[in-house]
Amino acid sequence: MAFFAIFNPCVSVLISVISFNFLLLASSVRPVHPIITNPHHRQPIHRSNHSQCALFMGSWVRDETYPIYQASSCPRIIDPEFNCQMYGRPDSNYLKYRWKPANCELPRFNGLEFLLRMRGKTVMFVGDSLGRNQWESLICMTWSAVQRSATELITRDPLYTFKFLDYGVDLSFYRAPYLVDVDAVDGRRVLKLEDISKNARAWMAADVLMFNTGHWWTHKGSLKGWDMMESGGSLHEEMDRLVALNTGLKTWARWADSHVESTNTRIFFQSVSPTHYNPSEWSAGATSIGKSCYGETSPMSGSAYPGIYPGQMKVIDMVIREMRHPAYILDITTLSAMRKDAHPSIYTGDLSPGQRAHPDHSADCSHWCLPGLPDTWNQLFYTALLF
Repeated sequence: MAFFAIFNPCVSVLISVISFNFLLLASSVRPVHPIITNPHHRQPIHRSNHSQCALFMGSWVRDETYPIYQASSCPRIIDPEFNCQMYGRPDSNYLKYRWKPANCELPRFNGLEFLLRMRGKTVMFVGDSLGRNQWESLICMTWSAVQRSATELITRDPLYTFKFLDYGVDLSFYRAPYLVDVDAVDGRRVLKLEDISKNARAWMAADVLMFNTGHWWTHKGSLKGWDMMESGGSLHEEMDRLVALNTGLKTWARWADSHVESTNTRIFFQSVSPTHYNPSEWSAGATSIGKSCYGETSPMSGSAYPGIYPGQMKVIDMVIREMRHPAYILDITTLSAMRKDAHPSIYTGDLSPGQRAHPDHSADCSHWCLPGLPDTWNQLFYTALLF
């Protein structure tokens, strides 16, 4: 797939030369920028070949130049549940790790280059709160490079958009934990496994889409986001959750395939973000201290996934492999599984002092601190999108 070129040939050549020089400074991955005519009046995509780089296999290395931004320097975009430093996290070592692929170096994220390359574009994250975690990270990473730039935040739930006005770049998040629609029918929330039309209306104009789903499909009791599931014209009070995910994801895949055929939209899918509620996965004999990531301050070593690989990811991988135009899987699952140290734990604005006193029951070991691990997700996204 190629990235967006510019219609004026002279301007296109000039921008390509400037971008080429930027990339030579940023990375050893050599960029190639073919110019492609776009019949749909969007700037075509141009992207170089990094197929020789195993982006998602490698190790975490300590790097004193990290993080690339501070939470206090972000434009008040970080949610309290992700803002660990503001809510009293005493350690900072978790901020000092860089992902090192096994056979290459990642280009360091450059916020100004990102804005220049994406000028006039909309990048939209679609999914659950892990997608929001990544969206807020990308805003902070980008804004840190252009802090005097004019910006605007528009909040119209379920759509949130942060605009970099001087560059015409919109970074959006659309809240859709299941991707498919949830409708109110006779006072009940119905998860429509074969309907995505309502949600998809909000995504149609985006130039780059990053989807994620997985966690909400396994929720039960009061955490469940639906009362009934609709599939095959019938309503179900319950069904196998992975079967339901498979049906819903195939609905999304059909939409994505048909959309890619008619536009130059780039579609990515974020793999399942792991949780760390079971210390026995990284510390032998640790079951007696409860189920929490509280007190963890360093990554795990090794390259194998600890514990049981998420069943949702197996479904996602199978469905995407069957697409006519497969989405690019940003496979952050295993590299994130190593980062037991990077969760908010009890250092979140969502907890009361009483809850903080009982981390075994209250610690958040699902989301991630900002700055933190989602910055690496975005560095990988940046590499896959532009290099």
